Amino acid sequence: MNDAKELTIEVRGMTCDHCERSVAKALQTVPGVHQVLEVSHAAAMARVMAAPEATAERIERAVEKAGYGARVNEQSKRSEAPTVITRGGDEFDLLVVGGGSAGFAAAIKAADLGARVAMVEGGTLGGTCVNVGCVPSKTLIRAAEAQHRRVHHGFRGIPATDGQPDWPTVRAEKDALVAELRQTKYWNVLRAYPAITLFPEGATFISGREVRLASGRTLTTGKIVVTTGASPWAPPIPGLAEAGYLDNASAMALERLPESLIVIGGSSVGLELAQLFARLGVHVTVLEALPRVLPAEDADIGNALGDYLRSEGLEVHTDIQIHRVSRASEGYAVQFRAGHEQRTARADQLLVATGRRANTAGFGLDTIGVTLGTKGEIIVDEFLQTTSPNVYAAGDVIGDPMFVYVAASGGALAAENALTGNERRYDLSALPRVTFTDPAVASVGLTEDQARAQGIDLLVSKLPLEHVPRALAARDTRGFIKLVADAGTKKIIGAHILAAEAGEMITEPTLAIKFGLTIEDLTSTFHPYLTLSEGIKLAAQAFTKDVAKLSCCAA
Repeated sequence: MNDAKELTIEVRGMTCDHCERSVAKALQTVPGVHQVLEVSHAAAMARVMAAPEATAERIERAVEKAGYGARVNEQSKRSEAPTVITRGGDEFDLLVVGGGSAGFAAAIKAADLGARVAMVEGGTLGGTCVNVGCVPSKTLIRAAEAQHRRVHHGFRGIPATDGQPDWPTVRAEKDALVAELRQTKYWNVLRAYPAITLFPEGATFISGREVRLASGRTLTTGKIVVTTGASPWAPPIPGLAEAGYLDNASAMALERLPESLIVIGGSSVGLELAQLFARLGVHVTVLEALPRVLPAEDADIGNALGDYLRSEGLEVHTDIQIHRVSRASEGYAVQFRAGHEQRTARADQLLVATGRRANTAGFGLDTIGVTLGTKGEIIVDEFLQTTSPNVYAAGDVIGDPMFVYVAASGGALAAENALTGNERRYDLSALPRVTFTDPAVASVGLTEDQARAQGIDLLVSKLPLEHVPRALAARDTRGFIKLVADAGTKKIIGAHILAAEAGEMITEPTLAIKFGLTIEDLTSTFHPYLTLSEGIKLAAQAFTKDVAKLSCCAA
């Protein structure tokens, strides 16, 4: 690629992500185009790295054949050769199937190790988090919180002003942020790594070292990392498929706010979206089959959060059994049993948030010896290697826990192990998780019940936020901090927080568990006053002291 140059193409007629993929595929067919660096319908342009045989006439003709206008501008700069190129042509050191967070982490790690990398992605670049997950949901959650705080705050003397939200504007702001981050954190990142070649099309496995692209081209590689992610899953409730329903992505893309919404599923995604829509003026009903919301969290957390949501006006039903879903012109009806009572919930819209399943069907994993689990997830060992020796996997495609930071860490580890030998193990022993409700939930390590089930002799501290000066100053004492310690060693083995900014507080307990810190290690560490993180120290002190009898900042 030493004679390759970057070319910029003005493209007319692109209006959506599908258009971007069509243009990218057309550019891949041009002889001499080594890499498609960027395609943006928002900027009406594309960039490629190409050899001299990829003439302006050939490029323009290929794009026009796909149905779009095109004009090639002057070449802008000569490419820099990768540090190490060990294979040529259509042969690569590592092939990454999937262009989300795990895939990018794998590709970047491999490029840093000097490998020649191919990335295959037939959908929208960036995966779940930036496009339909973390980024759009958290910006909408903050918008809904701003709306809620106009009326609901704890400060007398500050006027409360009501008003209806401008949903189309809020949604447009969310879409703009998604587009910006997809561009800067994915397309632009590829530009910085000449050793990574993107193939924007689907692929099918031929063997453990070969894939055939949708265009018919075959790529050969030394190793493969599968990072195809996961998709929303719905349970087989009678009538649900026929009635239709929203998932997290389509709910956040609604043209208008409904007057009412039923949410099936009371875990993180369901509760985050339920509270979001409720704070924007939608009447929300949550249906959860298990005895409490957030059933995977500490029991005190789920019970308290359910009560807080009810206090905001959400109808939250737990320990229920759904019998049937139906839909008529007036909306949805969900028939369910609560105790011995048969009930029916009705609403304009229905959101199903009952988990996700790995994207493993339809591209040949079954033909190359990759073993799948009962939910379709790829089975991997402690090095993220599958049962097909040259194939590794990472991210949501290997099942729970499906967090973007876990996916990114796993992607990098899988690539490193694939290229350098299985030297690093996949370790989730100190994994924090956050649910972005208000109050938020953050936890790490063992719950009280889990520790007792393992026969551990426990010490438990539970500190209500009314003892944390920062919470008092903010007029928001909802929640608590619970720490779990081993009675014998005094080491912290679990932390469970319900607080307005719980996610900002969980890193300290995570490090405590990772490095075996004790109760005294926490109490003897300086914690700034007034911060919510000071509550971690106070909760540690509460193992042995009555913090109500301590002065401010007392050691």
